[in-house]
This record gives sequence, C-alpha cells and structure tokens, in this order.
Amino acid sequence: MLTKENIRSYARRIGADLVGFASMDRFEGAPEQQDPRYIFPDAKTCIVLAFRIPRGYFRGIEEGTYFAPYTAMGYAGINEVYGPIVLRELCCYIEDEGYEAVPIPNISFSTNAEGFDLRKEKPKNKNIPVAPDKPAPDILIDMRAAAYVAGLGEYGWSKVFLTPEFGPMQRFVALLTDFECEPDPIFEGKICDRCMSCARMCTGKAISTTETDVLMLAGHRVEFAKVDLDACGKAYRGGVAEYNPFDVNGTGLGEGWSKAQEPFGLSLYMRHNHALEGARGCMRECYIHLEKKGVLTHKFKNEFRKRKPWTIDRSLRDESVEVKDKSDDDQTLY
Repeated sequence: MLTKENIRSYARRIGADLVGFASMDRFEGAPEQQDPRYIFPDAKTCIVLAFRIPRGYFRGIEEGTYFAPYTAMGYAGINEVYGPIVLRELCCYIEDEGYEAVPIPNISFSTNAEGFDLRKEKPKNKNIPVAPDKPAPDILIDMRAAAYVAGLGEYGWSKVFLTPEFGPMQRFVALLTDFECEPDPIFEGKICDRCMSCARMCTGKAISTTETDVLMLAGHRVEFAKVDLDACGKAYRGGVAEYNPFDVNGTGLGEGWSKAQEPFGLSLYMRHNHALEGARGCMRECYIHLEKKGVLTHKFKNEFRKRKPWTIDRSLRDESVEVKDKSDDDQTLY
C-alpha cells in the first residue's frame, strides 16, 4: 500500500536529499502561469524534492582556479540530468501503485518567456491558450514557492531558498499526483537573520538592502529583497571583469548581453558556462555566514572559507600577454 512515508523513503533512496509534501490548496492565489493545478487539475498532492549542491562544487571558484564543476554539475547537471532521472523513478514508483504522477523538472523548454513578469497577476505570454479557460503553455511553477508550501524551508533575503540542512545549496524539482496525503507543516523556523552579506558580496550589486518584494503563500506573508534581475543575470554570466578571469580584455558582456547579442572577443568559456560567477553573494557568502552561526544541521569538519576572497586587479596584468582568437571548434582558451 502506498503511503506518504513510503514515498519519502523511496525518494531518498533513489537520490533526493529532502522531500516535502504540499496539498494543492496551498497554491491558491498563485498567478495562473505558475499554478500547477492547471497542469494536473485532479492532483491532490505536490511532492517537492531537493538535491543538495555538494560544497566541493564551489571549491575551485572559491580559490579562483577551477570553474567547471558548479556550472556543469551543480547547475545544469542537477536541473537537466540528475533531477529528471530521479523524478522518472519516483513517477514509476507511484504509478505502479495505481496513481498518476506528473513530473515537473526545473527546466523550461517553452518560448513563453518574452515579456514574462512573475510579479504580475497575468504575465504576458506569446503562446496560444488551447481554450479560453486555460493559461497558455507552458506553465512555469515557481520552485521556491513550491518548496515553501511543502515545508522545506524559507526564503532568504536574497530570494534564494534556504533549508535548515544545506542553507542555500540545493535545487528543486516537483511532482504532482492524485495520491492524497497529509501535507507537511509550513517551516516555522528562522534561518536568515537579514545580515545582508548576500547583498554586500553580490558582484552585480543586484540585491537591495532596503526595498522588498512580498508574496502570500499558503496564508503566510513572505518578504525578501527586491532583486535587479538584469544586474544579477549579467554578473552571473561573468559580466563583472574584476571577478572573471576569462574576460581577458576586461570588457564585460556589453549592453546587449541580455538579448543574447554578445560582443565579439568573449572567450568560449564565458559563452558556454552561464553560471561563471559562482553565486558569490547569494549562495557562497550566505552559506559561509550560516555555517559560522552554526545553524545548519549538515556539518563539516572544517569551515568552507579558508582564505581572503579574491578580486582581480587588472592594473597588475602583464600587458605583454598575447591573447589569440580561437574558432568555435577550438575549446582551448590559450
């Protein structure tokens, strides 16, 4: 017989680090383009799985010497490979018991993002609804909101989701099923203390220290910093020269970066590794603060930060170094 704890145990066994359960009524009030009830109107339960980002994925970026693991494994690897594999196994497990299971990976293949503003009740969407009473495809649920209503943790000041086990270091997927069970309680603890370390260390200066956004989730008021998404995205792509050793000309991404009109002269590493900045403020600095406070339940023998954070001083760069152009077929940087 299928039970909530059987599902939780199986999901943990096949690779999820955290598992939370929400009843579908907790999504009441969600913008229709984010409301999972439009995906599966007969669903009774939303199951949210969290996959931790191993701390070691950030080590090379913290040292400034090895940038690949966080982007390849901690970002795309979880969202596009590992998470969907675990989701499939859990779907099959639930469907073998006679209940339908709809996987929702943390991936969007849709073209509906043009003009999309999640803060609006009815965001613009250039796709076509199949009926007057349905939103246009694809529905893009907010994984942070789903994690919150499933009781996994809270929003940090930076809007990054925090769990008591791993702080900001995890990613989420969700599953909708017509199996009904008791939802987990909303997390009532306090992880974020509004220390503002995330804002101070954000390379893009994208996190406000004074302005906030507010959501109402399952009857709870949730407040977090207003985030300049354009500044965040530019820094995240490596657009701040002082924190990007691959931007050999020190030119950044230029004004056209957000429309994918990247200027010539960027290295291949910058063009193909989107999470180059390594979440310096919103994840790494946040984690360091929470670790020092001792509030995280997942402990390490040694603290993460061991040396002073690096910043590139381009005035000391050897101007005699010649940077040669490389074709798209050549993956060598130098």
